[in-house]
Amino acid sequence: MNDRAALELLAAYGPLTRTRLGELTGLSKPTASQLLSRLESAGLVRTTGNVTGRPGPNAQLYEIDPAAAHVAALAVDQTGITAAVADITGRTVGDHRVAAPADDRTPSTPPAELVAKAVNGALAAAGLDHGALHSTVIGTPGALDPRTGTLRYASHLPGWQSRTLRDDLARVLGTPVVIENDVNLAAVAEQHHGTAQDVDNFVLVWADEGVGAAIVLGGTLLRGATGGAGEIGYMPLPGAPLARGGQDDAARPDAGGGFQKLVGSPAVVELAHDHGIDAPSAAKALTAALRTPGAGDAVLTELAHRLATGLASVVAVVDPELVVLSGEIAQAGGERLRELVEAELTGLALPRPEIRISALEGDPILLGALRQALTDARHTVFDTARLDV
Repeated sequence: MNDRAALELLAAYGPLTRTRLGELTGLSKPTASQLLSRLESAGLVRTTGNVTGRPGPNAQLYEIDPAAAHVAALAVDQTGITAAVADITGRTVGDHRVAAPADDRTPSTPPAELVAKAVNGALAAAGLDHGALHSTVIGTPGALDPRTGTLRYASHLPGWQSRTLRDDLARVLGTPVVIENDVNLAAVAEQHHGTAQDVDNFVLVWADEGVGAAIVLGGTLLRGATGGAGEIGYMPLPGAPLARGGQDDAARPDAGGGFQKLVGSPAVVELAHDHGIDAPSAAKALTAALRTPGAGDAVLTELAHRLATGLASVVAVVDPELVVLSGEIAQAGGERLRELVEAELTGLALPRPEIRISALEGDPILLGALRQALTDARHTVFDTARLDV
């Protein structure tokens, strides 16, 4: 327990002196010294310089040895797979992007082969081989059904619906593999690095090509019986066609109907066009709207109304303390869109959570996957009871 506490502190704070580590853990100096010596012998801790500029002898600094373990994180979308490799401290040491083959119903390249190619590229960039990897987390659209092991709500990823998907991936990567919903991972990133660090009950709403939500209650992600909690793109709303048919029909990029039809990227481009603003993407449409008085204001006001209508249904059921708006549409609309959404919700007879725009730098899905992979790896690597030290 002392070893794990010390390692977690070193992971959180970075290099620490023996004295400071003793203060944080409540251990005596002799016990802290023995602990650090034991962890150094196990290859988990190393010395890294001295603290200077203070009276008395220079104090030795200790840090987690980055080479103790490495993890892989991947973000999957329709156009390809991005992989990143990080050491046990969380520092990214290599990344690689692999383009997906043409979207046909019988893809020539199996998902496991594409994933292996992406990870191999990231490992090569880091100067590592597969033996360095300890765990892998993959973020995908849709959700893995824990009852069947199949990926649901993601028929636009051909080949990813195999019941043996997770085993196939573990075999080619040589590590345990976790497949997690991409929006859930974006929420993990917000929870640890972003605007939701100070709350335990929040909803992240992802508005991009796809629309979804992640629900965190008591600090824990809510996944649902089939992994489909938060699939609000299919949520019936006034003004949108219903998403009917089987899950494969409903899981088209436009969700076949529901909330997605009102606030997804294609809907934003169409809304802007209806007000005389032509743009090839939702981000460019909203950037133009912010610069265009009159027509632009109308676009932003209508989009805020649509977003608030969907949010009202979520808020009425979950009653979160915070709603985080993320994805391409939220980033492009920025503070102006946030203010309009907040104003739309203010007059409703509902709890009124705080609304924030995600301020994460980089890909939130990849950041969340790295955080989850590190958590999984540290759970094992920091368990010194398994070591003869």
